[in-house]
Amino acid sequence: MKQEKEISESRRNFLMKFSLGLGGIAALLAGIPILGALFQPLIKKGEQKWRVVGKLTDFAKGETQLIKFRNAEEDAWAGVSAKSAGWLRHKENGEFECFSANCTHLGCPVRWEKDAELFMCPCHGGVYYKDGTVAAGPPPKSLTQYSVRVNKGNVEVKTAPIPLTKITA
Repeated sequence: MKQEKEISESRRNFLMKFSLGLGGIAALLAGIPILGALFQPLIKKGEQKWRVVGKLTDFAKGETQLIKFRNAEEDAWAGVSAKSAGWLRHKENGEFECFSANCTHLGCPVRWEKDAELFMCPCHGGVYYKDGTVAAGPPPKSLTQYSVRVNKGNVEVKTAPIPLTKITA
């Protein structure tokens, strides 16, 4: 009887330790993605890259066009989220300027209104002048501007992580 009790207790202790060990391993495995998401912004540098957005002849002087490109956060698993957009203007003097297509309020896509020469955000009524500065609404700052260069007949934009404003309480 005493021997059965000892076996029963040792079996109970083994099963308890085994269950705790499995639970600990499961918690560790579940915590890895959470820790990765928390610490990734500290690790990732958001390196900027030059992206070809078209040939010089694709952009008429005085016109503002929507361009699409892969952003700087080019992870293999990013898929559609790796794509970004901007508004590229070929100025009359031959220079280029490019603004992010994302509103600085909450990141909604802005559209270019050619006749009014304004960028408009449909989400909360944000309005920007053609130089990207805030005209009206809730945006806290001007549209983010990308660097542009002409390289061997191609127009290139220096990408950056999608510019979003941090919300503070």
